[in-house]
Amino acid sequence: MRLIYLCLGLTSVLLAGVGVVLPLLPTVPFLLLAAFFFARSSERLHDWLLSHATFGPMILDWNERGAIGPSAKKAATLSVAAVFSISIILNVPTHVLLIQGLTLGGVMIFIWSRPNG
Repeated sequence: MRLIYLCLGLTSVLLAGVGVVLPLLPTVPFLLLAAFFFARSSERLHDWLLSHATFGPMILDWNERGAIGPSAKKAATLSVAAVFSISIILNVPTHVLLIQGLTLGGVMIFIWSRPNG
């Protein structure tokens, strides 16, 4: 089971890395998943992730207070706005826009209702 968690953790870190470059792929949720998987598979990788200068504070804020930093909230909002705008530009059917709007709206409510990190 440790090997499965390790592979899932490494995959999560890889996806988070891609998310740093691609604004439509979220970074922080994949880092949280990686921390979860590494906590169950590799103490060394878990410690590395938590002590990472850029990503560690975000993970610790979430683990300790369920907090999301203001810059992460703004980045998420811009990403959501970009996704929805692209859907409108691509002339996605109205029922899909409604579902997307409700889902993305729920995500934004969740993100902005979290304490600031």
